[in-house]
Amino acid sequence: MTQGLHPRTSIGHVHLKVADLDRAIGFYSGVLGFDVQQRMGTQAAFLGAGGYHHHIGLNTWESAGGTPAPAGHTGLYHTAFLYADRAELADAVRRVIDAGYPLEGAADHGVSEAVYLSDPDGNGVELYRDRPEAEWPRDAQGNLAMGNARLDVEALLAEAP
Repeated sequence: MTQGLHPRTSIGHVHLKVADLDRAIGFYSGVLGFDVQQRMGTQAAFLGAGGYHHHIGLNTWESAGGTPAPAGHTGLYHTAFLYADRAELADAVRRVIDAGYPLEGAADHGVSEAVYLSDPDGNGVELYRDRPEAEWPRDAQGNLAMGNARLDVEALLAEAP
């Protein structure tokens, strides 16, 4: 029997290959609000929240001028960004809409509320907030019972600060 990971284990950062560094920074910093912590010319940038060295690495080392992977190929499905609460999620979604990025989906998973879109390079992006664990749906045996119900985006946006 294998032992599980420590409960505080998490994914610390993601590095994305992008075609145009300035365009990617415009999305991840200008729209989503991450701070540029370091930039390496036109080749790479490291962005974080709250002063962290980086949550997102963007680079053009192998992808400058490239195109998104075609549908039906393997690769990153999406990167998920966890917001502190519903108001913060609503604020992020409002910025995305105001910047002209179309939402591709929105779901209430019971444990979380999530909105889905693509970044300028076609990378999937999930913006979400978790509900408190005490509110997570469970079946009669106490097992987690996540779902995929429609999320009322207008009601969410009404909570934006």
